[in-house]
Amino acid sequence: MSPKLWTKVLPGEPDVELFRHRSDLDAALAHFAVPGRTAVVMTMGALHDGHASLIRAARARVGAKGLVTVTVFVNPLQFGAGEDLDRYPRTLDADLDVAAEAGADIVFAPAAEEMYPGGEPHIRITAGAMGERYEGASRPGHFDGMLTVVAKLLHLTRPDAAFFGEKDAQQLALVRRMARDLDFPVEIVGVPTVREGDGLALSSRNRYLSAQERDTALALSRALFAGREAGLLAAGEGPAGAEEHELIRVASPAAVRSAARVVLDEAARLEPPLVLDYLGLADPADFTEVSDGYTGEAVLAVAAKVGATRLIDNIRLWIGAAR
Repeated sequence: MSPKLWTKVLPGEPDVELFRHRSDLDAALAHFAVPGRTAVVMTMGALHDGHASLIRAARARVGAKGLVTVTVFVNPLQFGAGEDLDRYPRTLDADLDVAAEAGADIVFAPAAEEMYPGGEPHIRITAGAMGERYEGASRPGHFDGMLTVVAKLLHLTRPDAAFFGEKDAQQLALVRRMARDLDFPVEIVGVPTVREGDGLALSSRNRYLSAQERDTALALSRALFAGREAGLLAAGEGPAGAEEHELIRVASPAAVRSAARVVLDEAARLEPPLVLDYLGLADPADFTEVSDGYTGEAVLAVAAKVGATRLIDNIRLWIGAAR
């Protein structure tokens, strides 16, 4: 057991303990966990205000005497050939500061050898057809790797609730489906996307963007909000005034898609250009594309590359009659 374990102050105080081995994490959880008041926030590091919002939400849920664990692990299973595994930022010292300031108690930052003793696992969780659409179509195997590590970390951290950002909407939907289908005894909580002042969704990959690339990248959020605005006008409700996290009503999926596409097409002619991967209006239950007659919650999602950097974004809508 790490000697540092015994310096741990009471849960909820502005202090964070770092553990690199699962045996030390297990001992810490046994010593400090409060039944019914444990939460986890899973990250790949390079923490920013978006991650901090997850940690604050977790702290609010478990209370001052609860235990909040943050995991920091760049999971090789969810990176495909040619993706940025080696380039992905690793900033553990800064991450500890962000985690402590936001209210975490424990940071679990294992090496790959600690998570996958003996190499990559032979048995993995599959995302099925739901994981083959949108992000899954562009990144084959990504969601299988993501679900496998999430399942392992849920077992290792033993939380009552796990907090995930709504920016990764398909990931959130798949984790919820896995927890339901495989009877994980954990509540999966979605936390609204955090944006910078210019509208760009916070991402660890934003640091790769040059000033010109960032200007182009702003088309992602502009396209989403243009789609929402068009849907509101089609519904006869006037310009949008709601916050993004509010599930507001729109009409005409066709109007939503068309308005978003106009912005993205314009961005494709910029320098540097935005190279669209996909634009979709999906049912969050299974991430199938919604039909024109669809009624219910939907996710307007977009993915594109600007230079060498791939970015994703989305907003939530309610299509059809008032709820």
